[in-house]
Amino acid sequence: MISGTTELLAIVGSPIAQVKSPHNFNVWFERHGKDASMIPIDLDSGSVDQFIEAMRAWRNLRGCVVTVPYKQDMARRVDQLSDRAKALGCVNVIRREADGTLIGDMVDGDGFMNAARAHGFEPKGARALVIGAGGVGSAIAWSLCEHGATSITLTDLDASRTQRLRALLATHYPGVVTGSDFASLASFDLVVNASPVGMSGHEMLPLPPEQMATLNAGVLVADVVTSPDVTRFLEVAREAGCRIQTGAEMALAQFGNLGAFMKMTPLEA
Repeated sequence: MISGTTELLAIVGSPIAQVKSPHNFNVWFERHGKDASMIPIDLDSGSVDQFIEAMRAWRNLRGCVVTVPYKQDMARRVDQLSDRAKALGCVNVIRREADGTLIGDMVDGDGFMNAARAHGFEPKGARALVIGAGGVGSAIAWSLCEHGATSITLTDLDASRTQRLRALLATHYPGVVTGSDFASLASFDLVVNASPVGMSGHEMLPLPPEQMATLNAGVLVADVVTSPDVTRFLEVAREAGCRIQTGAEMALAQFGNLGAFMKMTPLEA
């Protein structure tokens, strides 16, 4: 039950109906007797500035989780950014301080790595393919670099976005990003779809079927899409004998990092 004392968290994006975070967070809050609640906000694209100003004045709002398509827009509007959020130019969490100051960070990469390690993936020395160079793809690629990946291949339908991310990572982690050309998936230890391809209503594959057929059994294949839980991309990978990681697993694996950032009691999945 939400009351006047309830501490609120928001999750902001558009569309928002498919997100599972409100359910996951609110179950946790209830289980632990915490007077807090997460609310979903489907934000009009022309109202980002107004929402930011509302956050500054919203005294019972602890902060918000940011999802597609506002991770870059909101990063440009908050007062302070973590080093990685500043480098990537995007946020997925914003904390509101008592004086209305807004502080942003990007913990998508942490959540992804927590989930991947639970599947036995070791990033040090790994060869990875990241499909999608937007906010979440950038965060995953950054985290892979941080944790010692040997090579990362980037691909995105928007070639200019791929080039920007490659240049950024080359500045901070020289020699890790190898390019965007690949005919086969056989050499990769990790293949991750960090694009919206595969969301409900868009049940396509992010790679051609002939490339999917080159997957080696045992490779970790991951998706950031949360609805459906198991995308067609993951179904094909599972049929090939691969380990799979869902978008929901990645989201749940961020609980601890997000809770620490929001200065709440450490959250557990």
